[in-house]
Amino acid sequence: MSKLSQTTNEEPVVKVENLNVRFGNRVILEDISFEVNRGDIAAVIGPNGSGKSTLIKAILGIVKPVSGSISLFGKHLHEVRRQIGYVPQKFEFDPNFPITVQEFLQLALHSGKERNLVTRTIKEVGLLPNVLDKQLGVLSGGQLQRVLIAQSIINDPDLLILDEPATGIDIVGEAAFYDVVDHLNKDHDTTVILISHDVSMVSQRVDHVLCLNKQLLCTGPPNVALTESTLKAVFGETQVYEHDHHEHEHDV
Repeated sequence: MSKLSQTTNEEPVVKVENLNVRFGNRVILEDISFEVNRGDIAAVIGPNGSGKSTLIKAILGIVKPVSGSISLFGKHLHEVRRQIGYVPQKFEFDPNFPITVQEFLQLALHSGKERNLVTRTIKEVGLLPNVLDKQLGVLSGGQLQRVLIAQSIINDPDLLILDEPATGIDIVGEAAFYDVVDHLNKDHDTTVILISHDVSMVSQRVDHVLCLNKQLLCTGPPNVALTESTLKAVFGETQVYEHDHHEHEHDV
């Protein structure tokens, strides 16, 4: 079956127009407008508290905007929700709960999907099939992150949204994670939007950058958007975040 995005080539995958989000009197996002085209890997960067996760949640309908509009594949979210995969910033679960990776992934399968997709998908995210018999609670941080990505792509979404997916993974693990994202993008024609703090990794790995600090301060390809003046406007004079190679244990 052809993907939904293949029937709407002329439409951007995500179109946000004049988006405003407030919590009480506090402005979270102000007058945000941008488009993400089919086949792009787009990264949202900005300091803590800049509204990155709120933007993602607004696109997903988790947060309701005060004003503005959001369309996905030229349609309303409720019409295309099943075509979207999502990995949240934090996945809260009881590590003692007796559920295997196999059972966890099977719960995500849409009705009518083949069960052998579980094994195929776990291989696609770079894990061996023997991980399927393990309990979720015994996985390393890097393994769990890949399982969450596997869950988000098991139904072959057109759009994959990742909220700081490399948090807690070291530089080697993050590079391997981006290899998985590249594979999904190129081999499955999956459009990807991700939040990242690592400007150096983003500059090498994505097609489109959105610089956010409550307002949209830049948008475009990394070599155009990520200028020194723009980064200062986004992050201030503080040092732009990059991974410390020794900060985490090796965790792929």
